Amino acid sequence: MILIPARLGSMRFPEKVLTDIGGYPMVIATAKAVEGVDRVAVATDSHKVVEVCSSYGIKAVMTSSGHTSGTDRINEAAARLGLDDNETVINVQADEPFIEPEAIERLKTLVHKYSKDDSVMICSLYKKISPADAQNPNIVKVVIDRSGFALYFSRSPIPYDREGGYENYKGHIGIYGFRRKMLERFCSLPPSLLENTEKLEQLRALSHGFKIAMCEVETESFGIDTPEDLQKALQRLK
Repeated sequence: MILIPARLGSMRFPEKVLTDIGGYPMVIATAKAVEGVDRVAVATDSHKVVEVCSSYGIKAVMTSSGHTSGTDRINEAAARLGLDDNETVINVQADEPFIEPEAIERLKTLVHKYSKDDSVMICSLYKKISPADAQNPNIVKVVIDRSGFALYFSRSPIPYDREGGYENYKGHIGIYGFRRKMLERFCSLPPSLLENTEKLEQLRALSHGFKIAMCEVETESFGIDTPEDLQKALQRLK
């Protein structure tokens, strides 16, 4: 099942999930982009978002306003929906209206691949990025081992290119796949020092000794985090 966490209280871009994108509120545009892949529900703390979803025939689940992350929010939604321990749960951010269904399909396949391996807590995606993009702290970088598991995530350019000429940078795509029981386990773990330092919650899994399986995809999608990103999105729609 695809769960989309959506809250209105964004500090950088208030009520962005309801901003118009091509004739739809952003959260609805995102839901419609992926609804052909699996069942979809929006997890929110806002009655306004629930009403908007209902008007477009999208299922919505009310969750606590006290959650500090989208992962905690979808964990509550998964519990409220009564999802089975081994059901695949895909966390798609509400600000990803351009995400390609093919990328979500690849992620589902990766979760199924490790469905019997309790050492793998999360599955996720990355794409190749330029050395220039690697310098942007808003683009999260990942380094992986030869088996396709994440070694580390950072807002800094990793690896450090000491001699120059390195071009194999990987940009993390913030879409996550879990088995339901691993999602619940992740949310039960205490935050780690690395997570709090980089402000990247996936580092919690690595800090506690779990694996994150990664898969490369080609995508033109981007998250809409700021009003400037919105202008980029509207230009793309033209």
